[in-house]
This record gives sequence, structure tokens and C-alpha cells, in this order.
Amino acid sequence: MRSYDRSVMWNYWGYIYFSAEDYDRAMGAYENLLQEPEATVPLRTSSLLTLAQLNLVKENWDKGIALILQWMDEVENVTAQSHALLGQAYFQKKDFVRARKSVEEAIRIAEEVEEYRPKENWYVLLAASLYELKEAKVISQLYALEQQVLIYEILVNYYPKKSYFIQLGGTYAQMEREEDYMLVLKAAYEKDFLDKESEYQALAQLLLLNKNPYWAAQVLVAGQNKKITIKDEKTGEEETFPVIKESEKNLKLLGDAWRMAQEIDKAIPVLEKAAKLSKDGDLYVLLGNLYLYEDRMEDSIRAIENALKKSKIKSRSQAQLVLGQAHFELENFDEAKKQFRLAARDENKRIKKTANSWIKYAENEAIRVQNLNLRREFIEKSNAESKKS
Repeated sequence: MRSYDRSVMWNYWGYIYFSAEDYDRAMGAYENLLQEPEATVPLRTSSLLTLAQLNLVKENWDKGIALILQWMDEVENVTAQSHALLGQAYFQKKDFVRARKSVEEAIRIAEEVEEYRPKENWYVLLAASLYELKEAKVISQLYALEQQVLIYEILVNYYPKKSYFIQLGGTYAQMEREEDYMLVLKAAYEKDFLDKESEYQALAQLLLLNKNPYWAAQVLVAGQNKKITIKDEKTGEEETFPVIKESEKNLKLLGDAWRMAQEIDKAIPVLEKAAKLSKDGDLYVLLGNLYLYEDRMEDSIRAIENALKKSKIKSRSQAQLVLGQAHFELENFDEAKKQFRLAARDENKRIKKTANSWIKYAENEAIRVQNLNLRREFIEKSNAESKKS
């Protein structure tokens, strides 16, 4: 056989072995082809690139890189794909500087020369290279984050996946761009990508921070309604759970969101649940204040009394002030003064002053109400006597 015929034969064998995933024999066939002096240029260059890919599959990084560079020297038009392949090889060798440069060139050629959208994994590889360069302190953290933001912004637009939204949001968070972090998480929420409790909590907290309490509450309610299925690895049984559990922390966050949105009727039942789960009495104090604000005095008294039964409470005297005010509104002046006197024992001068003011006010109001009642009784008695006469 002539050299040319042998080159064609080795090309067929290489293809057959490659298709059968017999990579060692495929590599041997293509290496034999490259030894044939009469192999055509297209056959030779094609075999060089295929042999490079096979070496990368076998994790022969140095040889694979050498073959790609040789191929680049022998062809007229170097493709974006070949630069991306070279970048992957450099990344595996932990040569992140060359990996980044190769992938950036692949993206440039794809966009400017070959006019197609760069592949998803190229952007992922570029972001990973920047991360490694940042960790090795080859580039600054700020510069790396700025470049990663540009990459993830492209990924969420071209290849929208949950992981890219989370990575973009996390990068914004590291750059202290909290509003952008919120917007990205909100976009992921609207696409129904969020499926973890921590993700819903983070979005709700960011919405609260940016003065959007109503949306924060809506997000948390959506998390309560969304169900996920978890499989027990030991038994194989599947069980369905809400993404947002009714824990004290989650209920308090939801209650605060409704309260800040001025949706008191929605906040109260949620905070009642949270207070029952809490070990301290502070949530009951909050409820007492809300009930007082809503003119529900009996409920306010019940809530504060529940708070005072707890061993741990942030400010017992503050709770007693609220309890005293609720009794005052019901004209239970003796009980009101009792609670104000207890509050007045506090060492905090502001609380002491407030409590003493309420004591004087309650005493005066008790006298006023008593006088009104006496006057009313006198008038009623006078009217009754006049009717008799």
C-alpha cells in the first residue's frame, strides 16, 4: 500500500476505535497516520486535533496541550472551540492564567469572527479560572468579583439556571450590592427556581431591608405553600414538606413583615403562633402592644400576662407599663396603678419617669371618673324624684 492509502486506512481505524471507546487503540491509529508522509493536510490536521482530544480524555494534559498548539500552527483558521479546549486543558493543569486567556480568546472568536453565541461551559470555565486566580492572589478580589458579575449576568440571560442566579446574587452580596442581590433573588423566585428555606429567608430579609415588607410577607407565604419531596436514603420512602417551616424564627419574620406592611390583622395570628413556640416572653410583649394599638384591651392583658409568666423577658418593667395602660383603658385604675408602681422600680430613669407619670395620670383619671359617676348618679336620682313628685 502507498503511504496515502495507509493514512486513509489508519483514519478509518481511528474512527472505529474512537466510536467503540477503545481510546488507546484509537490514539495508536492516529499516531500512525501522522507518521505517513503522504497524508493530506486536512487528514493530518483533523487527526492532530482528534489525537489531542483523546490525550485529554486520558488526562495526558501536557501532550494534549502540545498537540493542540501544533494543530494551531498548521491550520489557517484557529477555531473558538480549539481555544476553549486548550483552556480546559490548562485549567486541569492548574495553569489558571493561560486557562483564562484561552477561554477569553474562544469567546472573542465565537462572537467576532464565527458569529455565534459562545457555549455555556466556556463562561463557567472562565468564572472558575477567575475564582482560582483570586484565591491565589494573582488578581485582586474586587477585580475578580467585577469580572465574575459580568460572566454571571451573561449566563442568567443566555442560559437561565438556578445555580447562575444564586452565584450572581452571591457575587453581588460579596460586593455589598444588596439591592442587586435582592433583584436577582426576586427574579429567581419569579421563575420558581428557589427551593430552599435559606433562599426564601434571604430574599424576605433583603426585601425588608429595602423597605418592601408586603413583598417580603408574600415571599414567605409562598414558601410556606410550596412543597418539596425528600426521599429517605435508608427506607426509600418519600415525604413532602413545606419549604418554609413554621418555626419561631420564620413565623416571627413573617409576622414582622405583615406588621411593617401595616397588615396588623395578618400579623397578629402569625405572632401568636410564634409566641407559643418561643422560650422567652418578648413576642408576647410585642403582641400586647399590637393589641393595645388595635384597642383590644382584654387580648393585650392576656398577652402581657403570658409574657410575664416566662422566666426570660427583655424588659419586665416595659411589659408592666403596657399591662398598666391596658388596665387604664378599661378603667381598672387600681390594677393599672399596681402595674405602674412595679414598673417604676426599674433602674432605667426613662422607664421610671414614664411609670411615675402614668401613676399620677391614673390617680387623676380615677378621681375624674369617680366624680363623673357621682354626678351621673345624682342626676339620675334627681330625675327619678322629680318624676315621683
